[in-house]
Amino acid sequence: MTPPPGLEARIGLSRGTLEVSVDLTASPGEVVAVLGPNGGGKTSALLALAGVIPLRSGRVAVAGEEWESAGRRRRLPEERSVGLLLAEPLLFPHLRALDNVAYGLRSRGVGRRAARARAHDELGRVGLASHHGARPRELSSGQAARVALARALATDPRLLLLDEPLASLDPDTRARTRSDLSARLAAYDGVTVLVTHDPLDALTLADRLVFVEGGRVTQSGSPGEVLREPRSAYVATVVGLNLYAGELGPAGTVRLDGAGSLVTADAPAGRVWATIAPSAVSLHRQPPEGSPRNNWRLRITDITLQGQSARVGLAGALPLTAEVTLAAVTAMALRAGDEVWASVKATEVRTYPR
Repeated sequence: MTPPPGLEARIGLSRGTLEVSVDLTASPGEVVAVLGPNGGGKTSALLALAGVIPLRSGRVAVAGEEWESAGRRRRLPEERSVGLLLAEPLLFPHLRALDNVAYGLRSRGVGRRAARARAHDELGRVGLASHHGARPRELSSGQAARVALARALATDPRLLLLDEPLASLDPDTRARTRSDLSARLAAYDGVTVLVTHDPLDALTLADRLVFVEGGRVTQSGSPGEVLREPRSAYVATVVGLNLYAGELGPAGTVRLDGAGSLVTADAPAGRVWATIAPSAVSLHRQPPEGSPRNNWRLRITDITLQGQSARVGLAGALPLTAEVTLAAVTAMALRAGDEVWASVKATEVRTYPR
């Protein structure tokens, strides 16, 4: 059975020296997260979907309707069934929450009573029915973000575009608002495209991840697929793995591109990606004893605290990130600039075909 049409987009455009060529597809009800480094083209792709940037090549179709095809008539932004939510809520300061949410409906000709009734319903869906009379200055940052989400969804858009919607929130507010956003998106039957730098936002909100680097899609897949098998240095950084490219030989040795090698327990597979979880890296002041078959003398470049653990950046024969406990940092008196031994068991080196 053919699934109902959702989003079908082939986006080709130029932004300065950046050439963007990105394909995005999604089914109704699906959330697609677009991630990538600054200047990689992800926001440009989002603005093309909104109609703000015209296509140089490709097309955009939503729910079976063609919104744009390069060289032919294109729907202007106001002619597209789009809801847009940015990092800043951009609420009208002189309007109460109810009328902020009703604004899009009123601008489309919906009567005042009907628009307000729908706005009240949307505020209830994001848990803010009791704040309908509050002005933006009377709302917390998380509440303002939820009002902006209600406004974006009040017009029943076929396409919801979220550009770093949680970026301006503090960590506690961000966690609560992320949970509210997840619940609301689960009840939305249109297509959502989320642009974010935050891996937690992407992994908890999205059904599929698309990574855009240098204007091109470098990897796409479900969160589980991407977590298991990152295919670029940027993706590996996002999912928190050490990633290397090389050739796996019959003796279980991966000859890395450039220089160096790893020993793995995996079977020979030719050209491979090799990953090491930071938690699988152990650090020592003296050459380690025992079974590890991968040992390097490396220099600590940085130490970043994360709760009760620390991520330790290492440079030398093999760039590596280790994750150790705060107790280990203290016991070993680890400092940036120190030299330490790093070891990894062969069974902790995972490989998969390139």
